[in-house]
This record gives sequence, structure tokens and C-alpha cells, in this order.
Amino acid sequence: MEDKRVAMNIIPRNTETVLLAVWKLKDGAYGLAIIDQVEKDTGLKWLPGTIYGTLARLKKNGWVQTTKIEQPPNQVGRPRIYYKLTSAGMKKLIAAQEAVRGVWGGIPNLEKSR
Repeated sequence: MEDKRVAMNIIPRNTETVLLAVWKLKDGAYGLAIIDQVEKDTGLKWLPGTIYGTLARLKKNGWVQTTKIEQPPNQVGRPRIYYKLTSAGMKKLIAAQEAVRGVWGGIPNLEKSR
């Protein structure tokens, strides 16, 4: 039987990756910056819809909050939406980190064990 503490704290990898990007970017976490961070971290190209869909779920779950900033009058474009981890989001990220450590605990460097 699986340990429910671990099962409840494992979140989908894309959710974890986006949460970590928001945490890393601090006050600069807006859509395109998050996409760039996620692509830098994973080495993969991500569709914007994947990122924005994940951000919408994070907001719905109460793990991030948003702030809309209007563009200055001399710039054209839509308002920029900034994302920030909530305390619940930070707790979820910490729990996910602990769960992953537990899963990988005691495993040697696999690269060296080939």
C-alpha cells in the first residue's frame, strides 16, 4: 500500500516546473518570462497554452496570485499579468520537493551505475 503522504504531495511535473519558475522569477514572473524560464530549466520548447493553462489551474488552486499591471501609455500591448506564489503554493512546492526526495532517497547516481 502506498504512503498517502507521498501520494498527496506528488504533483504533475509540468505543475512543479511552472511553480518553480514562478518561485525563481520572484517579482518578474509574468507569462513570457515564465515560458523562458521553463524552457531554460527543461531544455524543451513549451507551448504557451500549456504554461497559461497550468497557471490558470495554479490560480484556481490558490497556489499563485495574480496582479495585472497596465502598460505605460507610450507602449502598445495588453496589460501584463504577474504571478506570485501564495503561502499555500510554497507549502505545496516544499511538500513536492520532500516527496521527490523520498522517492529518490537511497538511489545512487544512476549515470555512474551503468
